[in-house]
Amino acid sequence: MRIYSFRTQAQHSCPIRPAGAMALAAGMAIWLLLPAGPAAAANFTPPSGCKLEVTVQNRGCTVSQHYRCDSDAPGDQRVTYFTQEGATFQSRIDRETRWMESTDLRTGLTDVLEDEAEDHASFSTLLRSGQDDFDFWTRSNSGERLHHVGQDELTGEKVQIDGMALDVTRFELTTYSESGQVLIRRRGQQFISRTQGRFYGGVETSEDWTGAVQQTNDSPVTFAFPGHPGFGSTTPEYDCDLQMVGGEGADILRQLLKEART
Repeated sequence: MRIYSFRTQAQHSCPIRPAGAMALAAGMAIWLLLPAGPAAAANFTPPSGCKLEVTVQNRGCTVSQHYRCDSDAPGDQRVTYFTQEGATFQSRIDRETRWMESTDLRTGLTDVLEDEAEDHASFSTLLRSGQDDFDFWTRSNSGERLHHVGQDELTGEKVQIDGMALDVTRFELTTYSESGQVLIRRRGQQFISRTQGRFYGGVETSEDWTGAVQQTNDSPVTFAFPGHPGFGSTTPEYDCDLQMVGGEGADILRQLLKEART
């Protein structure tokens, strides 16, 4: 199961609910090299009144379209994620990278940020002090409330990815149910763009309340701006030959490796 982000727009994932986490646990897997299914080439067209800024090809077989809309508050940004199956997730953040709203396009489930918070996320605080703690709630259109607590921290490391200057971050995030049950704990490294005011994904580990652990890499690989090849492409290009298989998949892979050695 792919976990998407609100605020990083590839960072801290969208909330995992009990049913979703059970699917995560059931799908806990190893990577098995399998041929990927064909993907139809297409270009992303943002909604009316919106302007696409950059298309990002990510590890983990996703491509993200980052755009801004005239009808949103100044500083707001939107993203839509595509897999080989098409558009799967979209979200909106504000100028402080708060998780304003996010929608799983496969289920129609939408989460929005509650106004009151113990400590809202703050991109400006992260840049100014090198660390930002957060403690806030989201509410879904099904009425469910989730509590998110964690922190982002600049590591001091700076990198260049496809010509983009990015800062490396560390993060920790715990999502609780309204009753206080831990649903998922996440930790890892991400990237931020100071000029674009947004997070990008990285390498992380997540663990749900059953103890199931998953490691993912959603790091950006290429950035396509207007007029560049790949701008608006909805076909993911990286790691798409790697399909997740669980249960007996581990035994299958071990057998394949054994046969390959003989």
